Amino acid sequence: MAISRKDEARFLDKDEAALVEKSHHPDIASVDDKELSSTIKLIRERRDRAREIGQRQRREMRGKAKPQGAKPAGDNAGTKQKMAVLAQALKRLNSEQTRRQQLSARNATASGMKRAMEMKAAASAPKRPASKTADKGMKAKPSKKNQQITDPREVGRVSQQIKKAQAKKDK
Repeated sequence: MAISRKDEARFLDKDEAALVEKSHHPDIASVDDKELSSTIKLIRERRDRAREIGQRQRREMRGKAKPQGAKPAGDNAGTKQKMAVLAQALKRLNSEQTRRQQLSARNATASGMKRAMEMKAAASAPKRPASKTADKGMKAKPSKKNQQITDPREVGRVSQQIKKAQAKKDK
């Protein structure tokens, strides 16, 4: 489920909100590749930290761990939402990074193809013979198949005739 920007601002502190704001549509296009990588790293660290805090709060609520703060955690819904917001931002940033990598790969392939076409066009024409007469050409290769002496239909006719003659004789 999508989370509105207003709700995102409610779950995050100022630093995190600034990082997540970079992951939204108009701002993500203006971020260069180096900054995109560092933003991904920072948001991933924040998401992992929120996940660990959520797990700790869950253990405190069940009574499996000692409370870390002044009082034990009663609910971890805010931490869950924070983690969800950071996870969505990370997903947007990762897809943008993948899109940019695919675009650069496509451009590299296209430029390589253009260069290959230019090299092919610049290559010299194939060497042709000086005269207009044909060479001796290809030589015939004798077939390695066995030559059939008789027609296969003739063989069938003869064997059928022998079969009939033997049947007459056996009567």
